[in-house]
Amino acid sequence: MTSSMLGRVTLAAALWAAIASPGTAGSCTRGDFETAVSEAAQALRELNQVNKPTFQAKLRQLKAKRGWSYDQFLAEAAPIVQDRKIADYDDEAAGFLARIEQLGAEGTSAAAPDCSRLAEVRQSMTSLVAVQKAKWAYMFERIGAELAR
Repeated sequence: MTSSMLGRVTLAAALWAAIASPGTAGSCTRGDFETAVSEAAQALRELNQVNKPTFQAKLRQLKAKRGWSYDQFLAEAAPIVQDRKIADYDDEAAGFLARIEQLGAEGTSAAAPDCSRLAEVRQSMTSLVAVQKAKWAYMFERIGAELAR
C-alpha cells in the first residue's frame, strides 16, 4: 500500500473520531469506529511489512537471474509491478477509501454516531484489506512466473 493510501486510512480514522463523540446514546461508541479503522489500518501495515521485503527480494533475484543492469531492471521489471490488473486493484482500493471518507464527511455534522454507518465502515475496511491481499497475491504470482522462466 502506498503512503498516500495509508494517509487516507488515517484520515478516515480521524473523520470517524470526529463524528463519534464519547458519551453519545446508542449501541455504538466513538471507540467502536476507531477500533474498526485501527484494526484495518494495522492489517494493511502488516501486509506491507510482510510482503514488501519478500517481494523486493524476489525482484532482486530476478535481476540477478537475468543479469540485468540497474537500468535494464527498471525497464524490464516495470510490467511486473505496474500493469492493468494492478491498476484495477489500486482503483478498487481507492474506491473503498473514498467511500470511507464519504461516510466520515457525511457524519461530521452528526451530534451522535450513526451506528448503521459502523457496519458500512467495517465492510469497506474489510474489503479494502481483501483487495490489498489479492493485489499482493497477484504480484507474487507474477514474479514467481518470471522467476520460473
